Formats: sequence, C-alpha cells, structure tokens
Amino acid sequence: MNMLKLASCLFFVLIFFGPDNFAQTSKQPNIIFIMSDDHTTQAVGAYGGRLAALNPTPNLDYLASEGMRFDQVFSTNSICTPSRATIMTGQYPQTNGVLDLDGELPPEKQYLPMELSKLGYTTAIIGKWHLKQEPAAFDYYEVLHVQGEYFNPDLKTKTAGKWPDNKINYPGHSSDVITDRTIEYLKKRDKSKPFFLMHHYKAPHDMFEYAPRYEEYLKDVEIPEPASLYSQPNFGSAATVGPLDKLKPVIGTSVSSRHIARNYVETFIEDSVQGDEATHLAYQEYLKRYLRCVKGVDDNLGRLFDFLKAEGLWENTVIVYTGDQGMMLGEHDLIDKRWMLEESMRMPFIVHYPGVIKPNSESKLLINNSDFAPTLINLAGGQVPSYMQGKSFTNTLKGQPESEWREATYYRYWMHMVHHWVPAHFGIRTDRYKLIFYYAKHHLPESEWKNFYWNDQLRSLGYSTPVAWELYDLKNDPFELHNRYEDPAYQEIIAGLKKQLAAQREELNETDKSYPEIQKIIEKHWDD
Repeated sequence: MNMLKLASCLFFVLIFFGPDNFAQTSKQPNIIFIMSDDHTTQAVGAYGGRLAALNPTPNLDYLASEGMRFDQVFSTNSICTPSRATIMTGQYPQTNGVLDLDGELPPEKQYLPMELSKLGYTTAIIGKWHLKQEPAAFDYYEVLHVQGEYFNPDLKTKTAGKWPDNKINYPGHSSDVITDRTIEYLKKRDKSKPFFLMHHYKAPHDMFEYAPRYEEYLKDVEIPEPASLYSQPNFGSAATVGPLDKLKPVIGTSVSSRHIARNYVETFIEDSVQGDEATHLAYQEYLKRYLRCVKGVDDNLGRLFDFLKAEGLWENTVIVYTGDQGMMLGEHDLIDKRWMLEESMRMPFIVHYPGVIKPNSESKLLINNSDFAPTLINLAGGQVPSYMQGKSFTNTLKGQPESEWREATYYRYWMHMVHHWVPAHFGIRTDRYKLIFYYAKHHLPESEWKNFYWNDQLRSLGYSTPVAWELYDLKNDPFELHNRYEDPAYQEIIAGLKKQLAAQREELNETDKSYPEIQKIIEKHWDD
C-alpha cells in the first residue's frame, strides 16, 4: 500500500470514529426503535435469567448476538405513560410534566421525532402510544387507542380523518397486525430520506391474551420459579410489609392468595386448591400466558428482520429493542411493575448497528430511559439539545469509554396505593447499592385522593402505610432479599447515598417544592 492510500485510510478511520457524533458517516442510518409493553429482562434469553433455558426469544437473542446487550438500563418510573414520555422527551417526569397514567404529551413536547425531522428523517410510529394526545409530531402514525385491544385492534391513522376518531379496524392479533402495518409502511415510505420508525407492541401487557396458535406452547413444561415467591423473611420494611407483617395482605398484588383484593390464585385457580400448591399452579398459568405473548412478539420480530434483510435495509439500520419497563414475574410474590425493585425497573436494551457495533458486545454502563432520545439523535448525526436531561452513550456503542457518566440513576413512582397497591416512593441506584424512600403520600390533593377505591378499602380495613427506608446491597444480595437499612455496617454508605439522592433531586428538577405536604414528610423522616 503506497503512502497516499495509507493516508486516505487513516483519514477515513479518524472521520468515522470521531468522538462527537455520527454525522460524518457517508450515509445516515435508518433507525427502528422497537418497544414491547412490560417485556422484562427475565423473559429475554440473551440475559441468561432463570427462563433462558426455555428459549423464549430466539430472534431477540440473534439480534443481541449481532449487536450490543446492555445490562444496567433502568426506567425512571416503571409504569407505561411516564416511561414513554421520558423516552420521547429525554426528560425526567417533573420536567416533561407526565407523572402518572393520567399524564399527556402534547405535540409541542414530542421532541424525539421533532429533532430527527430536523436532521432530514421521515418519522413514524406504529402500535402502542398511550400518551393521550395526537402524535402529531410524527409524519405518519397508526396507534392503538390508549391500551388498545389484543384482538381485532382499532388503529388511529393519520390519513384516516381527524383525531381521535380516525380509526381503522384490523382483524387478527395485535402483535401480527402491528408488524403487518409496519412492513406495509416500510414498503411505501419515502425512499429518498432515511427513516425513523417507532414500532411498539401491546404485548405482553396483562391480561396476556395470546394468539390461538400458541395454545400448546409450553403446555407441558414446568416453568422455573423464583425462591422469593414462597419465602423472603428479611425483605422489605414497615412501608412494604408492615410491623409483624401486618401490611402483607394489602401491599403489592400477588401471585399467591396473600393479597386480599387481587391475586392470581383467585384469578386462575379453582377454590379447591389451597396453599403453596395453589401458588405454584397460579404462577405456572401466569408465566405461560405471559411467555406465549412474548413468543408472539419474538416470532413477529423474526418476520420483520427477514423483511429488512430482503429489502436491503439490515446493514444500514440501527435497530433498538427495549420494553417500557420491567415486570415482576413472581419475584417477592409480586405481579405487575411500579416497584423500584430490579425486575420492575430494569429494562431490556439491545442495539444493532452493523459496522459500528462489534457483534456479541455487552455493556454495564448505568443508563436510564432519559438517555434514549439523546443517543438516537446523536446516531442520526445531530447534537443533543440542551433541554434534554439524558445523555448520549454513542461512545459506548463504538466500544469507547464515556466521559463524566453518572454514578447513580434516580427513580420515582408517584401513584400511591393505586391499581396494584404500591406505595409511592423514590430512590437512587448505583452499581452496587439501592436506597429507597417510601413516603406514604399521594401527590394529588386529598379531595381527589380520598375517593380512590383502593384508599377507602385500605382505611376501612384499618390499614395505613407508614414512612420507611430500604437499602439493598446488590453485590451480596442480587435478589434484594435483605433490607440493610438498620444494619450498623451500612450507615456510612447510607449517608453517602442520601447526599447523592438529594443532589440528583435538585439537579434533575425532581424535588417536591411543588408538593409541600410531601416535602414536609421528607424533611421529617430524612434522617430516620
């Protein structure tokens, strides 16, 4: 190779792997952001958890083998609407204004498609939206109404009339329909521009209505169970189990018959079966229904991947796969999400980008969902807007270290004792420790809060939820079975974590200055 050719090659390498962004690549990549509802890392084979041997996600595992699997990605609020708003805005809930399931995201705050449009992308979203207002910042949309139907769904379609009455009905299971609609969109897209597509499944959200073709899937298989489904004597605090376990019947909907108002023994099992046997059968039914929905998603991903390859889109398309949060699959005898526990707040996150990401890569960078939008904008060749609170981790995708990265991620669940009887709480998670503060107060005014059915029933039964702290040492206790908050050996660590927690709340606009009653509780119990 002569010197001129060598110089040219070196120049190309420096340009391609420049530290700022990906703008200098010869062609902007297409971007497909795939998200399922409540798909947790335990149910992704590539994460190697207790369900991996069941091979629930061969197509996702293939995607991971060709790209990068992220092991420490967390939601800032493990519930659908706030998580999706954070992904769309790159902002934490108090900044984007979406705290709970009643939150809405107006078009002027739909920042991710807006920023990518500025970079020359066509933008589209197909599937679940759940942010109430019209996704008008996208060039094209076909979205479910709120949660949407599992079968024969209506999709609100941009070309079908005026929002919110612009519905078109499609026969079939929603996972199949959403994939069909995405493929149809990709066939007809404007091929003169790169595209950004958000492809969102309803599955595997409860109540786990799978396509009939999966009825026999896992039928005769024994699903592995978490040990904490049956026993966890050192877990929790006064806020989550109560003194002498008094609150166990009313905190956190359960697999077993523990919870008095909602549990899967009551939902799935005949009254003649009791005790651990009933819990076992309820868990098996729960997991099989859930995993059949997961199987439907994964099979449809295989169909989408085949289409991308056949169309010549595979090599120049960034594919991201995630869930909108995690999901409790019987751990701690809990169902649903909302909790700051690992299985609930941890999100699967896999990124495919041939030629940039080394196959079979793994990362333990501490990421949360406010970082998704900045990273996608960076990948598209743009600079991260100053109004976004998240950070781009494109250096990690290139196999390079990040500078000045966070040491801890902040979490907040606002909806005190609503729907699944989970106390309101906030906290901080580092690589090793997790500190949680349960503050026993809803953010809504008392005039609204007192009318909630769950609150009335709790009071009528003589229950109340106290304030309490919990600390988990994830290195020595990865399944969070032992609350160490009262352990003398951890007091110095707790003090340091509280300083980090207070600093992040201030820095991220996540304090309770607008909620003085909650702030009083925090001040009173901060040093408990």
